[in-house]
Amino acid sequence: MDSPFDRMGETLTRGGVLGTLRTVTSLAEEHVKPAVRWGIGHALPRAVLRLAARRGDLQGRITVEASTGADLTGLFDEIRARGPLAATKIGHTTTRHEVVRAVLSDDAFVTARPRFGAGILGKLAAWSATDVMHPVQPPSLLAVEPPAHTRYRKLVTRVFTARAVEQLRVRTQQIADDLLDGLDPASPVDLIETYCGLLPVTVISEILGVPPQERATVLALGAAAAPSLDLGLSWRVFRDVETTLSSFDAWLSRHLDALRANPGDNLLSRLITAREDGAGLSERELKATAGLVLAAGFETTVNLLGNGISLLTRHPAQLDLLRARPELWGNAVDEVLRHDPPVLLTGRMCARDTTVAGIPVRRGQLVTTVLAGANRDPSVFEDPSAFDVSRANARDHVSFGAGRHYCLGAQLARMEGEIGLRTIFDRFPGLAPLPGARRRPTRILRGFERLPASLTTIGR
Repeated sequence: MDSPFDRMGETLTRGGVLGTLRTVTSLAEEHVKPAVRWGIGHALPRAVLRLAARRGDLQGRITVEASTGADLTGLFDEIRARGPLAATKIGHTTTRHEVVRAVLSDDAFVTARPRFGAGILGKLAAWSATDVMHPVQPPSLLAVEPPAHTRYRKLVTRVFTARAVEQLRVRTQQIADDLLDGLDPASPVDLIETYCGLLPVTVISEILGVPPQERATVLALGAAAAPSLDLGLSWRVFRDVETTLSSFDAWLSRHLDALRANPGDNLLSRLITAREDGAGLSERELKATAGLVLAAGFETTVNLLGNGISLLTRHPAQLDLLRARPELWGNAVDEVLRHDPPVLLTGRMCARDTTVAGIPVRRGQLVTTVLAGANRDPSVFEDPSAFDVSRANARDHVSFGAGRHYCLGAQLARMEGEIGLRTIFDRFPGLAPLPGARRRPTRILRGFERLPASLTTIGR
């Protein structure tokens, strides 16, 4: 017969001690670990960068000022005037075109988020880590280096070659026409919601086998996850981003399962079965690659289209030039990318002691390459602040990066930008902006959150 102590132990085991431990563990997973992740990854960097900005530090200033949507041209010039690599509190930054290209092409620099070492911060970061896929955490293409990066990229590159993209041109034109057919010319519209977002998400969804009824979900998830690239998020935005990434992760699992059951003629179906030297992608690698291609395939193009519409409506003489010389539309897209790029900057961590433009850079230091600043370098672009769709070297911008991490969707973005911008201005020659335009609050991704417009204003 069991003793009272045996029965007490059984009770504690069933619903007492173990139950309490499970509750504590659940609470830690739900509340404590996210708070620690936010504190280390965002609250601490935000406090450091804001303090640095108040003291005039260039890295702090560009991080803080970017979130306001302000014109950063003066700051770009100030950074450039400090030399090839301007020293900052956490490393270096540059807006010189030649130096940006050199850093992004140098294998001494790798893509990485800040590291916290083996001390208490490093231990807390490891303890609080989450398994949810993140666009700037391995095995994302944005966060890995060769040989893994080479393997992942090789598997997806063939879909984005110039020849493959050209074959998508007719279908992209049909999508643009269909979207514009659905607009009521008599009613004001938000072009981000009704056109700039829907065009690229439809194109990339067809490439990746996403069914039409799920594309609105993908668009919403992508837009909500956009701040995930930024440091220094508020607690509310951080929690929203984590919730969205978790939802995106779950959606990807369901989508991949559906494609395994019913494969089609699309990139993800091919990636599921693809082999490189006998090895395919693991489930985690597959989800990271698919998620990044899907989100990157429309998030930056949304910005390209919105920024382009805004620039052309504010520079009517340039729009008139395009109407007179429609062969310039391709060049105009590159000028939009140069003048108001969808991505402000990108960072690289120094993997070994090296020199850049004669300046020593130590292992572990961060170098921030300001893409938008390099695009305004007067040593490369004459009158760089001018928006000129006939600029002879507009294509020399660095908005797609450089080196091994050069944007694999660059050809697709150019094609969508050309068709998307030309078609809307051909269809609605009197298109005019309305009050209420609002820039996105994100720091890395630069574009419009809202872009109200009238489609029926009498043309000039």
